[in-house]
Amino acid sequence: MQTASTNPETAVDAAEAWWRGAVVYECHLPSFRDGNGDGIGDLEGLIASLDYVRGTLGADAVWTGPFYRSPLLDQGFDVADHTDIEPIFGDLEIFDRLLVEAHARGIQVIVDYIPNHTSDQHPWFIDSRSSRTNPKRDWYVWRDPHADGGPPNNWTSEAGGSVWEWDTGTGQYYLHSHLKEQPDLNWRNPQVRAAMLDVLRYWLDKGVDGVRIDVAHMLMKDPEFRDNPEAVGGNDNPYDLQHPDFGSQLHLYDRRHPDTHDALAEIRAVVDEYPGAVTIAEIEAMSWDEWAAYYGPALNGMHLPFPFRLLETEWQAGRLRNELAGLYAAMPAGGWPIIALGNHDRLRLATRLGAAQARVAAVLMLTVAATPCLLYGDELGMTDQPVPAERQRDHFGHTAGGVSRDSTRTPMPWSAGYNAGFSSADPAKLWLPLARNSAEINVDAQLADPSSFLSLYRRLIQVRRASSALRHGELRFLADACTDAVVAYERYRGADHKAVLLNLTDSPARVQLGLTGTVLLSTVGGSGRHVEPEFHLGAGEAVVIDVVERARTT
Repeated sequence: MQTASTNPETAVDAAEAWWRGAVVYECHLPSFRDGNGDGIGDLEGLIASLDYVRGTLGADAVWTGPFYRSPLLDQGFDVADHTDIEPIFGDLEIFDRLLVEAHARGIQVIVDYIPNHTSDQHPWFIDSRSSRTNPKRDWYVWRDPHADGGPPNNWTSEAGGSVWEWDTGTGQYYLHSHLKEQPDLNWRNPQVRAAMLDVLRYWLDKGVDGVRIDVAHMLMKDPEFRDNPEAVGGNDNPYDLQHPDFGSQLHLYDRRHPDTHDALAEIRAVVDEYPGAVTIAEIEAMSWDEWAAYYGPALNGMHLPFPFRLLETEWQAGRLRNELAGLYAAMPAGGWPIIALGNHDRLRLATRLGAAQARVAAVLMLTVAATPCLLYGDELGMTDQPVPAERQRDHFGHTAGGVSRDSTRTPMPWSAGYNAGFSSADPAKLWLPLARNSAEINVDAQLADPSSFLSLYRRLIQVRRASSALRHGELRFLADACTDAVVAYERYRGADHKAVLLNLTDSPARVQLGLTGTVLLSTVGGSGRHVEPEFHLGAGEAVVIDVVERARTT
């Protein structure tokens, strides 16, 4: 794994950046904690939970999720005002208090930056659709009908159907990559870029510590608006919650245009005006070389582009090792990755892998050479829960044949008490229904159980925090210990040397380590065990080893 940069100044900055050794926690605001009793998670609830985030769990940064003024058709990603707070979530005064309270606890605050689209209720779009001659007409993407009278091209939306919506008043189609109520901004218009960069400065001026950039790969589309090719045999993604229409074609022209990197470099240049601030980019799964390009040619792109290809890797030892190796081989010198194995758009980790392997995945996330990003509730082993259609908040599920992501976003269970401690409101008024197993799976219950998911995460983060090797060290695979069942690697920095073994099967495994030491942590219990050159892993067991004798070169 490369960690040295050809630019000495960049290498020093990267090595000392707070985000390199941090644990990031995604709270997803409306589902996290209700602070005012209306049934919806909010900024007050997040403030009340900061001691949990930092003191109990041990995370270093919180990613809030969107909180801007919004009709909330897409969980707040449909923004109607970029510089004000949706009243359901609080107000600017409460947000300022969040920053003060978080920083007092040593927590960095990362907010969503949503540059690709707005709500159709945004004043910019209201002006844009008012007439073809309005000064803001070109702030969005408008096109005449195709020669056959239909949409300008065949692009399909992630929410289903065409990305083009007919506007009767002005006689043109507008582009929406998601819901029809989410028109895409035209980033080829310099005025749009300037306005959106001012939005970025607004929140950075307030003191946020970084931004998570929504669908960063979609800012620039093909300027010729060419049709996407049909996906012969289908292009469905079994790891994502998308409308079936989206998998009917290969998305070559509606995203990932090379000009996107220039736009992201402009965003990065603004963020660099604020020392220490970080950019985290949401980009879809792609080849490792394409992913690495989002760092920029001189590390002037995104600090941390999400590698969703890893999230979409079959949970099998050989495949996982190959993908990790591909990530590190492609990463530019001086770069540093971020790892997430779950988020608000995907099946929950424990649903996808099962409870035992979700614990193994936790060890991977918190010991691999990367910044881990944890989805709220995954530290409890939360699973996806069915949400009745009449209670669904995600309007992606309201389109014909649409797929709701609400099952992943049910409220955080804090206790076995009323509404699982999430809210004092009437249960019928909750943002989403509680998980059916919240009486058993909740923070209080797991804090009392040393074998719980939460106890495992807490211990993992403690071990990580105490180890410079796990936070900042090099990674090398232990070739002799890697098998069809086991992924094995070592982390080392100076005298600190750790080894990590992950058994991705439900059968015991024997590995040849060639090192000795002590088990610091095991997902099935048994810390303190002495480690010999030949080591036995239990079924579905992952261990972190404090190495006494260095492994032989592999």
